[in-house]
Amino acid sequence: MLHHGKIFTGDSAAPWAQALAITGDRVVAVGADSVIVTLAGSTTQQVDLGGRVVVPGFNDAHDHIVVPLGGVSFATSSDPTPDPPFKQVAESVAAIAKRAPAGTWITTAVGERILSDPAARRAALDRIAPRHPVKLQAWSGHGTIWNGPALAIVGLTDTTPDPIGGRLERDAGKRLSGLAEEYSQFMPSSLGPAPTDSAARAAFVARADEAIRFGITSIQNMTNAFEPTQIDRLLPGLELPVRIRVIRFPGLTEPRSSVAEWSAITSRSGRTAVSGTKWILDGTPVERLAVLRAPYSDRPGWYGRLDIPPDTLRAILSRAVRDGDQPIIHAVGDSAIKLVLMTMAAVAPDSVWQRLRLRIEHGEGLMPDLFPEAKRLGVIVCQNPTHFALTALAPARYGPTRLAVLQPLKSLLTNGIALCFGSDGPLNPFLNIMLAAMHPDNPKEAIS
Repeated sequence: MLHHGKIFTGDSAAPWAQALAITGDRVVAVGADSVIVTLAGSTTQQVDLGGRVVVPGFNDAHDHIVVPLGGVSFATSSDPTPDPPFKQVAESVAAIAKRAPAGTWITTAVGERILSDPAARRAALDRIAPRHPVKLQAWSGHGTIWNGPALAIVGLTDTTPDPIGGRLERDAGKRLSGLAEEYSQFMPSSLGPAPTDSAARAAFVARADEAIRFGITSIQNMTNAFEPTQIDRLLPGLELPVRIRVIRFPGLTEPRSSVAEWSAITSRSGRTAVSGTKWILDGTPVERLAVLRAPYSDRPGWYGRLDIPPDTLRAILSRAVRDGDQPIIHAVGDSAIKLVLMTMAAVAPDSVWQRLRLRIEHGEGLMPDLFPEAKRLGVIVCQNPTHFALTALAPARYGPTRLAVLQPLKSLLTNGIALCFGSDGPLNPFLNIMLAAMHPDNPKEAIS
């Protein structure tokens, strides 16, 4: 029992209360001290709040629990979205390679500047660190550059075909350049060697401990770092202080685990459970891979690139309807989102989708003309407010006219479209609340 506090209820008719009573994991009563305290029995644990505020636990609707690769990881700046030049990264890799034992992984986060630099590829990294696997990971999550030793570890060769939904860049001689985009990152383990069960378990425990310090009591984890069989071994007996929903993430091409393998995983243990399936339909504006209806403002004639062909998307959504499984679709560009809505309407009636509650992750391109259809189909948009602080990048990609209606937030609420927040980056919910209330990219879309 909590009493003598200021408890936020979320009920607009009575938003604040002094006390609440809990039995097991359920709130059973909320109200004035004079009423709630009388419910206490001889064994009731009572907490005097001393006037402090209590809010419901936060739900992080889009997180990524990852297992550290090991080796040496370095940062090029304190910026959470670094965009260093290759010269700076190359100097750091060379210095680390001189002192680290051969075979040690060397990793860092990079931005669009390196992804777009043809000199920042396997050949240059091999000259700098020929005996060390090197991984340059785009902070956006949609591009990776590996050197030769790293490609060997993750199982990619010059004869590996591009998977459905991905691209392996090649030079004029058809040799892998080291750049992998979208689903081609997920054919092998995108983190290099598969994590051991003990390391995977430790990652879940560490993330739960970090979450609880922020008042996050439930996490929805997009599972691109784990295979289904490992999740099946991992979850039973995993006791955590927060609820974790593990969302399936199959690939489109073998050897990435198949839909059938993931569909068989329905583990539930304590506060952990498996449900829903995630698919990546397009990339992000960082790499200019989000699919737009009009060309990128800073790359004339380029509209982005679709990961999942329309017929495959239709099959995915038909399977979701058949199995009653919530589809979770990463779709950023307005053209990609339009394709999702059109395919939903073609596959099943509105009433079916309203029950399934399809989620669009990010949804930055859900433009006003798409609002009525999204509402009618019962779409949920999972936004990540940290994506609203891309400073000069968003205006450059979209231009001022288009940016004025992109990255919707307030207008989703006013048009009756369900909205949830996920971190997809720093776990701090207060950072996301601040950015949602500011919306630096498009202030008129800020919420109160």
